[in-house]
Amino acid sequence: MNTKVTINRLATGVPGLDEVLGGGLPEFSFNLIAGPPGCGKTTLAHQMMFALATPERPALFFTVLGEPPLKMLRYQQQFDFFDSEAINQSIRYINLADDTLAGDLDEVLRRIVSEVEAYSPSLVFVDSFRSVVLASQTQDNPNNNLPQFVQQLGMLMTTWQATTFLIGEYFTETDTNPIFTVADGLIWLRQSVQRNSMVRKMEIMKMRGQPTLPGLHTFRIATSGIKVFAPAALNPVEAPLE
Repeated sequence: MNTKVTINRLATGVPGLDEVLGGGLPEFSFNLIAGPPGCGKTTLAHQMMFALATPERPALFFTVLGEPPLKMLRYQQQFDFFDSEAINQSIRYINLADDTLAGDLDEVLRRIVSEVEAYSPSLVFVDSFRSVVLASQTQDNPNNNLPQFVQQLGMLMTTWQATTFLIGEYFTETDTNPIFTVADGLIWLRQSVQRNSMVRKMEIMKMRGQPTLPGLHTFRIATSGIKVFAPAALNPVEAPLE
């Protein structure tokens, strides 16, 4: 007798995003939030983290070569979703800058593993993951194997039953990258200037196991955070299943 595995869907806390995702974010999934600088990747990650993290379901946010945690928090606390009481309670920040600058992917993975084992988080964020990739490419280190690193990280997080988000600066989805293949979910953010106005679009390029709404979806960033404008005429059930 075959028994189907039930995938729990997490409410992201981002208005309109659950509808675009087809009912929420799959628990224990391995996701990539991608797009150019300034498009809202870190804000999207924080908005979901503050909505999902609890003392029973804690989050770890790894910062790499981007903004240091204090500077990043200074800007993120301007949003309504920010909860200062959650810091060092249900949410912890870990700075991986020194480990990443050494350019050894094995050492970066060991540091992530040790922190995850110490805190047993249900949610893990790595921002910016592309910094890990670039640092490894600048080192003459024969032990660096990016595909193996990504596969090991994804497998470990799934084994630990953690929902994982890698945040990275990518400019085109046509780039050959092992992360795109390994990831369960791929959320792509875009932005352009039209008639002196910034227009931001979101596309769910991939979300295994559930029907997402196809196409580009406009989103805005305000003091309340990100809001996605999902088309009311579309039914998620009719969308193709990954």
